[in-house]
Amino acid sequence: MAKSALITGITGQDGSYLAELLLSKKYEVHGMVRRTSLPHTDRISHLLADQALLGRLMLHHGDLSDANSLRHILDRVNPDEVYNLAAQSHVKVSFDQPEYTVDVTGTGALRLLEAIRNHTAHTGRQIRMYQAGSSEMFGSASPPQSELTRFQPRSPYACAKVYAHYQTVNYRESYGLFACNGILFNHESPRRGENFVTRKITRAATRIKLGLQSKLELGNLDARRDWGYAGDYVDAMWRMLQQKAASDYVISTGTSASIRDFLTLVFEYLDLDWERHVVTNQKLHRPAEVDYLLGDSGRARGLLGWAPTTDLKALARLMVDSDIKLAERERTAGITFVQGIE
Repeated sequence: MAKSALITGITGQDGSYLAELLLSKKYEVHGMVRRTSLPHTDRISHLLADQALLGRLMLHHGDLSDANSLRHILDRVNPDEVYNLAAQSHVKVSFDQPEYTVDVTGTGALRLLEAIRNHTAHTGRQIRMYQAGSSEMFGSASPPQSELTRFQPRSPYACAKVYAHYQTVNYRESYGLFACNGILFNHESPRRGENFVTRKITRAATRIKLGLQSKLELGNLDARRDWGYAGDYVDAMWRMLQQKAASDYVISTGTSASIRDFLTLVFEYLDLDWERHVVTNQKLHRPAEVDYLLGDSGRARGLLGWAPTTDLKALARLMVDSDIKLAERERTAGITFVQGIE
């Protein structure tokens, strides 16, 4: 029989790519979505509209802040695998909403682990769980960062992810759950949210190219990140749950670049000079900055057989090619840019 999987956060960037991957592998895919007045299924609309996938992709209302809903979904779906991708994942927002971030991102993972433990105890079925960690957990730790690097979180979001990480390890060691932590470094795509810096840059640059916008406000241009492609990284998630034993893995490209470097790649591809359009704003700096993230994914490459396929230059161009089409539609519709909430 085909395997079944439950994805929390299926409507996000990673959730949409993971759903595509699992469906291509003939899984039955269930997604957990929060009930809202307006649907937020744009990233998976092409999957929901595909008649060939009818009966293989189903959505269920639930929330990581509601333990009861998690138990009901698990009992209804009986998944073989669970991928916990849902979170309040914007670092700067976590400083403004620390309690909400910790409740959903940290305690939410604990609620899910406990729901899986109870489900397993009552049914005797083993569920394999993937917990989405983050390179932000390393914070101020010196690069390169690997599975052996001590966490030094620098934001409420990162603290919540560290809590979720150790609860996952605790449930694995205490109750024998097959539970893995994926410590993923930054991963981007055309589906990245527009309030994340890479997508903010590609959206603004393409608008500037077409005369829809003149300036782009950014914070710290010197922060360095290890950026990869989200489509590559969800493959690593899947590989973790196919192993004989559960473990934790760093997923990264092994190459780091600054925000200034990314700006250069994007604007040069569009034949623009970013220095003529970018304005730095101190208000956009984090209260505590993470200066330099560089991942050592040697363990994942050796044990999982995983490797990234897309370098930063190719990733920047992929995102620009997508966003220029969006900007062209905006120009046709007469839409101009208005600075949003940061």
